Amino acid sequence: MNKSLRYIALLAILPLFTAGMTTDYFSDAEALKSKGTGTSQYGSSTGICGLDLCSNYPGGKAAWQADQGSSVAPVAPVEESMEKETMMEKETMMEETEADLGSVLRLSRTNVPATIPLHQGFYNGEDVYFIITDSSDPTHAEIITANQGWQVELAPLLKNAPEEALSKTYMFTNGVNGDGVHGFQGEVFTSTPAQADVYSALTSHVHVTWNEGVTSRVLDSETMIMQAAEKDEITLTKVNVVLNMPQIIWPEGQMMVKDVTLTDTTPYGGGQVLDIDTEEMNVTFIAHRGWGPDGRTIYYIVTDATPSGPAGMMGVVSSPTSASLIANSAAVDLYQFKNGLTGTGPLGFQPGIAAGAPGDVNYSPMWRIFMIGWDNPETAQILETIDDMNAYREAGLIDIGIARPMDSDHIVNCPFIDPFQ
Repeated sequence: MNKSLRYIALLAILPLFTAGMTTDYFSDAEALKSKGTGTSQYGSSTGICGLDLCSNYPGGKAAWQADQGSSVAPVAPVEESMEKETMMEKETMMEETEADLGSVLRLSRTNVPATIPLHQGFYNGEDVYFIITDSSDPTHAEIITANQGWQVELAPLLKNAPEEALSKTYMFTNGVNGDGVHGFQGEVFTSTPAQADVYSALTSHVHVTWNEGVTSRVLDSETMIMQAAEKDEITLTKVNVVLNMPQIIWPEGQMMVKDVTLTDTTPYGGGQVLDIDTEEMNVTFIAHRGWGPDGRTIYYIVTDATPSGPAGMMGVVSSPTSASLIANSAAVDLYQFKNGLTGTGPLGFQPGIAAGAPGDVNYSPMWRIFMIGWDNPETAQILETIDDMNAYREAGLIDIGIARPMDSDHIVNCPFIDPFQ
């Protein structure tokens, strides 16, 4: 696509993500300050040398400073054999840069299929099919991981989610054997995406235990559970655990299936699921590549979002209850790009940078979205870490503002996963 057409396409979808956006939500106190001390026209406290990080300059900050006013750039000493190899690499990079006109970021395996186990539960006597991706509790994470043979990530921050961001789910600890988390009948949900005002993929839990001397049976609705409790057939126990259990199929519908051959250039929107198989009991999502806070490669899927505009554009479930996480510690910051290098991010630019990743104490699948904009998109560089982002912001080369599409709070459920397990 030529540059003018690309900008026309961007203008068509950008308002969904950037309406009402401001920059004062990311204060200097909140920003992690870069410890680089490159002294350029952009400020003495940044790690920027010209338009690039000082760490990327041959010889570092001192060499860049010495080169100001010299027509010859210093080159760090290398072995002769290494020098030839380095020159060949530089020539190849220059050819690629010239071919791309400096505007396209190509990463391999930017979109890969991720097959995730399905579970079967109930809502009002009908089947619900869902996945389990994250747990606030390590014991549940370990149990479910072992049962389904697929990694459930530990996300302790989810325990901080307010009641209004959660839906209730009943889990059975004994009784009829089945596909439930504890090896008994399937979970019973109290809402589905069809009840958009109350549905949440984040679920609080009540354990259901059959009392001694009672013949167990399948209870497939909250009404049946309440009736059994009133007859003293079962005991109900609230459990301080939050699981991320996005629903894939529910009585009134299912997630959108994207009928494409997946490639590294497959457009981001228009659906996040490639296949749903209730016989083999799995669902295949598109896993998107991005960067963790320190530059490590991460992959994530998208299951639901608020408000409805971005949810519809991405082809996922709308979940208004997630808006209550906007100022809650159960949500973590994820930075996406609204201009600059063309790439595979949600708006067609470089992939985003997350403030946390699996294994970090601040990991959560619920993301508060910030947008990064280059002051001059033609001079955009690749940013891969939180430190990169903060250095360029301090230098005045980018601005960062919280995304408020449709003038609303914007939260996206993006579980980070290993698609190659």
